[in-house]
This record gives sequence, C-alpha cells and structure tokens, in this order.
Amino acid sequence: MILNVRGLPAYVYTGGKPFDPALPTAVFIHGAEHDHSVWALQSRYFAHHGFSVLAVDLPGHSRSAGPALRDIPAMADWLGALLDAAGVQRAFVAGHSMGSLIALDFAARYPARTTHLAMLATALPMAVSPALLDAAREREPEAIAMVNAWSHATIAAKPSNPGPGFWLHGMNQRLMERVAARGEPELFHTDFAACNAYTDGLARAAAVRCPVRIVVGRHDVMTPPRAARALAEAFAQAGVTVDTDTLDAGHAIMAEQPDATLDALFAFASRPGTPTV
Repeated sequence: MILNVRGLPAYVYTGGKPFDPALPTAVFIHGAEHDHSVWALQSRYFAHHGFSVLAVDLPGHSRSAGPALRDIPAMADWLGALLDAAGVQRAFVAGHSMGSLIALDFAARYPARTTHLAMLATALPMAVSPALLDAAREREPEAIAMVNAWSHATIAAKPSNPGPGFWLHGMNQRLMERVAARGEPELFHTDFAACNAYTDGLARAAAVRCPVRIVVGRHDVMTPPRAARALAEAFAQAGVTVDTDTLDAGHAIMAEQPDATLDALFAFASRPGTPTV
C-alpha cells in the first residue's frame, strides 16, 4: 500500500490483508539498509490474527521515496506522519536495530499514540565503529559483506519452513544490495551515522509510558545483550512494565529465530497496553 506522507509516496506492507484502521494496528520498523521484508513472517501472522499491519519502508529505502532521513528523531516524526496518513491514532510499535531506536523515540515523544513498544536487537548507545562508518561511506559492498557476516550466529540457521533455496546469508546480502541500488548514494552510511549520533536514548526511555518488550540475540556481536541492560534499567526506573527475551540467534533475529520472535511479539502485543500520560 502506498501512503502520501508529507507529499511523498511511502510504501507499507500490510501483511497480505487490506488495511483496516478500525482494528488494532501493529507497526514494524526495519534497520539500516533493510526494508519491510525482514518482517515477512511476523507481519503476515499479525495481519491474519486480528491486527492491521504497517510494515514500513523508511524514506529512501526500497519503495519509499527519498531523501533518506538523517537522524532518529526525524524518522520518529515521519512515523507519526505516516500514522496520520493511515488514519491511525495508536499502535503497537516494533523496531529492529536502527528501527528499535526509531520506535523508542516515537514511544517517548508520542506516548498517547503507542500502546506497546518492542525493541529487537537493540543497544544504547548504538555506537558504530569508525572503520565500519568509513567502509559504509567509501566501500559500501565491503560494509555490506562485513555486516552480513556479523549478523548471523551460524551458517546453518533455518527459517520456519526449511527447504531448497533457503540461504539466510545470501538472502540478507542480496536484500542489502538491492536497497543500496534503489537508494541514494551512501545510504548505508546515512543509516549508520544516525544510529551512532543518537545520544538521547536513556532520556527517551525514561519518558516511555507503555509496556516494553526487549528481544535480544544471545550470540549477537553487533548489539550484544549486555548493551541493552541500561535500557531495561531505565524503563524499570520509569515505572513501566519491561520484559526481556534472549533468543538463540545473532543480530538477524527475525530470520534466525522467526517463530520465537513471533511468539514473543504476538503474546506481548495481545496484552492490554493502555499508555499512561
């Protein structure tokens, strides 16, 4: 589905069902150099089990028009404009990696619009090494190869429906290459720089007023589980309910543990979650 967001076309995947704003809405936000397709299993299940789904392509990524936005708060504001365009007042919001920061910033600054917040493969701060930032700007294929290697915990992980042709490393690399080819120059660097520059995360966490679920991969070397501890503590100190799930996966948590990820998200989103503001 194409929405007009601030005068530009924005693509959202609705999980194979027509979007109905009268139903509870689930929003899924991808990470750097990715698009809506990383949420394929989870978004389809939600759409066929009582939710309307908006799995977004962020500006400048895949089917959404650019330019790409250059900081996390701007992406969170864009998400609010997208919900306006879809006729949605409140939603369950889930984000992976860079998307988790966008979801956090949105939930903190728009508490009345967020029923639940799920952060997957997250960290605060989400620092990016100078070497990777340089590679993303100057040698994007090299950066894609590095991130793809670091994102997977094993060379033998299988999705829910294993069969001939499934190769998680190859699928993820091709996705990033396709997003790069469709996007503006240095898109990977733009995304990484936004993560690296986001310094307001703990303050934002203290402002969240809805239930929170953090889902991390035990073998994640990009955002290791320990990097989310301060985040969980900030939520707890703010008095919100926070649960943490640790799955047997790396950074590509939705691909390596699709069913466990879905179980964690759907059970959480189905709980009562009226925000307090």
